Amino acid sequence: MSATDEFGEIARLFRPLSRGAAGAFDLLDDAAVVAGRPGFDLVVTKDAIVEGVHAPAGEAPALLAQKLVRVNLSDLAAKAAEPFAAFLAVAWSSRFGSGERAAFAAGLGEDLQTFGLDLLGGDTVVTPGPFWASLTAMGWVPEGRMLRRAGARAGEAVWVSGTIGDGALGLAVAKGDLDDASGELIERYRRPRPRLDLRDVLWAHATAAADVSDGLVADAAHIAQASGVGLVLDLDLAPLSGAARAWLRRQPDRAAARLRLATGGDDYEIVCTAPAGAEMPGFTRIGNVTTASGVEVRVGARTVDPGAGGWRHL
Repeated sequence: MSATDEFGEIARLFRPLSRGAAGAFDLLDDAAVVAGRPGFDLVVTKDAIVEGVHAPAGEAPALLAQKLVRVNLSDLAAKAAEPFAAFLAVAWSSRFGSGERAAFAAGLGEDLQTFGLDLLGGDTVVTPGPFWASLTAMGWVPEGRMLRRAGARAGEAVWVSGTIGDGALGLAVAKGDLDDASGELIERYRRPRPRLDLRDVLWAHATAAADVSDGLVADAAHIAQASGVGLVLDLDLAPLSGAARAWLRRQPDRAAARLRLATGGDDYEIVCTAPAGAEMPGFTRIGNVTTASGVEVRVGARTVDPGAGGWRHL
């Protein structure tokens, strides 16, 4: 087996990332075995990134790999799942020579180790188009306790973790439309932090949840639709980082600026519903669940039109 053919490259770049997991068979087979875990359900999610769509063209290979891992783990975080393994599919574009492929694998390996994931298998191909990659991530939840988008009830509150809007501003930095002397915003866009640290809080109190990938308003709307309820969001209550607050102060139209932060996406925080009186460390209350339908968005006590509410893929 040549080190330069597909199987040699898999052995060299990706076999070490399986970390000897029993069901991975050192990536020598074309399938893996996932053993059951008594008392737990297996949660499976899949997300992809395309260069020039989900990340700037020419982005560093290691950063592409790490964003791929983190956006998938954000989905598991919103399900209150504990990650344990993943499958990878990658399509190398013409700009990915041996050095770039090695850098991608190194970045991938760093994050898999950081977040406790074993690579169980996948596929590699070459494409004449842009680079793309897809990860299938798996995690465990106690049996019957996966947190869904459905489950919100009228009278509960809407909560969101972390800060909102940094991803959208980070994209503006990546495009050269905004300065970011601290590097805080571009880091949030390039390497979002999946909120796996909030699993216990979600298990204890949340009734429905989604990760904030397409935009706070859009992802809250997914909860409203799946649960058959209405949500009222007060964007003045949405938590902002220092960098986002500084940007907001410079904007002539505060309502439009608040709306941009809440619809820009790429934050990878968690929006959820929980009882109004719940103790929710790491979360900020930003609204209420009603018996209506859809999402009502308010800024400065005035209802505003959120448009699409966030990123649309089609």
